[in-house]
Amino acid sequence: MNWAAAEEILKDQPAYRAGQVMKAVFADLIDDWEQNTTLPRALREELARVCPLEIRAAVKGAADSGAPAKYSSDHQTEKALLTFSDGLQAETVLMRHHSGRMTVCVSSQVGCPLKCAFCATGQLGFKRNLTAGEIIAQVLFFARRLKNENERVNNIVFMGMGEPFLNYEEVWRAIRVLNHPQGQKIGARHISISTVGIPEGIKKMADENLQVNLAISLHASNDQIRQHLMPVAKQYSLQEILSATEFYLKKTNRRVMFEYLLLKGANDSEAHARELADLLHQSMRVPSALYMVNLLTYNPACGFQPSSPATADRFAEILEENHIAATHRASLGGAIDAACGQLAGRN
Repeated sequence: MNWAAAEEILKDQPAYRAGQVMKAVFADLIDDWEQNTTLPRALREELARVCPLEIRAAVKGAADSGAPAKYSSDHQTEKALLTFSDGLQAETVLMRHHSGRMTVCVSSQVGCPLKCAFCATGQLGFKRNLTAGEIIAQVLFFARRLKNENERVNNIVFMGMGEPFLNYEEVWRAIRVLNHPQGQKIGARHISISTVGIPEGIKKMADENLQVNLAISLHASNDQIRQHLMPVAKQYSLQEILSATEFYLKKTNRRVMFEYLLLKGANDSEAHARELADLLHQSMRVPSALYMVNLLTYNPACGFQPSSPATADRFAEILEENHIAATHRASLGGAIDAACGQLAGRN
């Protein structure tokens, strides 16, 4: 979907046309401009030429390659591989939570330039940034499916392929459309951006006027471990990241989530837990109530092994003993390579 081209066309139209187009795309969820008879035929034809609504998506590894998504054995997760106009592809995931939340995990890049040692996406290398329209298309794809079930997308996480802060402008352009009252109407507090910790992006987000959630992937309690796991750590130290986070917290007063992927024998010892607690307390002069640690279960993709449940519980316990809130997030989609770190655009 070439959203920029559609906006350019609408500049020459009466102001109310933009509202009609937004309603058709995001409320009526049409997949062909001819389905909207409120627009003049000439405008429909022009939109169909420069901004077609077809979303090319396919199952990966299933007998029916024309089916639009692949279900997991837990019946909570669906994964789709989208193909864009230049033939490049990215994955998106729908997670159906028992609470009723319908969360779409979107990609912001084709591949990823960061090459984290534990992440399948990072092993792909970087192809290009996604446009706002291509990001929006991932949400629309599942919104159309859910409409048939009288359900709707009500939560978005930028935790798919790529680093959102390396595609900052297009990511935020997509967010503003998806949050718009005439767009997908997803509340800002139901949208989350996950970053490896790009200080410039963290500080820039502090100035945004939407209360979008921020999650920062630490995955290590010191720079030495982090550099081994995440090459970007050679460019940005933990101290630089936490300094930017302190700036963000003081300016927004909005709680930040630190994500910590537990890797057996690499970063999951009791000593690592205590070191992490000390790092957070000493590096940020803000109340610990303004941040929390989300412990993640590793989904095998690149040779590491997940920590045991007992190890994860003890890690969380130590953080809590040090007055740092900790949760251990359940993993969804591992059976179809749709969990965190497993998206690799495989055909």
